[in-house]
Amino acid sequence: MDPQQRRTETGHHHPPGDNMTPVLVAFGVFIAIAALVMSPSSLVHQVPEGHVGAYWRGGALLNVITEPGFHLKLPFITHYEPVQVTLQTDQVRDIPCGTKGGVMVTFAKIEVVNRLRKDYVYDTLLNYGVDYDNAWIYDKIHHEINQFCSSHSLQQVYIDIFDQIDERMKEALQADCTRYAPGIEIISVRVTKPKIPASVRRNFEQMEEERTKVLIAIEKQRVAEKEAETKKIMAISEAEKNANVSKILMQQKLTEKDSSRREADIENQMYLDRQKSLADADYYRVLKEAEANKLKLTPEFLEVKFIDAIAHNTKMFFGDKVPNMVMDQRLLGNFLTHSTKEKSSDGDLKMATDT
Repeated sequence: MDPQQRRTETGHHHPPGDNMTPVLVAFGVFIAIAALVMSPSSLVHQVPEGHVGAYWRGGALLNVITEPGFHLKLPFITHYEPVQVTLQTDQVRDIPCGTKGGVMVTFAKIEVVNRLRKDYVYDTLLNYGVDYDNAWIYDKIHHEINQFCSSHSLQQVYIDIFDQIDERMKEALQADCTRYAPGIEIISVRVTKPKIPASVRRNFEQMEEERTKVLIAIEKQRVAEKEAETKKIMAISEAEKNANVSKILMQQKLTEKDSSRREADIENQMYLDRQKSLADADYYRVLKEAEANKLKLTPEFLEVKFIDAIAHNTKMFFGDKVPNMVMDQRLLGNFLTHSTKEKSSDGDLKMATDT
């Protein structure tokens, strides 16, 4: 056989494995159809809202994260788990711990509100598995609670700093999660009151009763002091009010008196001005009368007035003796001369009339 013929025969020769490939494909399709008929959920699965889908094939985590909805996977080969990425509350129950004084207490329930960030789902599952919260929440809570109790007394754990346990647990959990599992976010921690032995609890109840009595007494004293202070303030306020009222009334009276005084001063000044004006007028009148009299009271005028006065005051006296009368001889002479002239004038007038 020549080489050309050998090459031709070799080219038409098929290995036995190649003839089995279609058979295997057909068998796989048959298995898939059978699985779909017998168990549809092994092929089609649903990722609920608030979750993402994580997949393992042959025990190895696949770097595939699916969103909520319907998805396909290889039955019996690919394993699927929904992973919650919204807020979830893990409850850790019955946590025993011993205090610094050796008293055993039990925390009945501690709730941890946490969330796994969607961007860190693959890394978290790769390092800690689906039950990542067992390591970083459940076990960590036990550890932190025992650490806290061992360094504090029963009085501190049960009463004094109980209100700080929530925040301390949250800070401790978040610190370790940030360092080793950054995808876990601790939102809050709620710690219930621990259970303590009945005898110890009774002692605490008695202490609380006594403390309550003391607080009530202190509060009563504080209320009494506040009432006394209030009364004092009210008395001071009342006294200040009365003093202010008295001051205002006194100021009002002083103002009225001052107004009356000013009014009297004005009236007095007006009266003085009026009297002064009257006196000035009288003085001016008298002065003018004196000047007029000075010009008018000449000897002749006085003589005439004297004569008129004598003429109008003629009286008749009867008796043996006529009263003496002191008279100015000059005036009497003038009067007699004047009378003679008047009689002569009257006689001449009568004669002329008769004629």
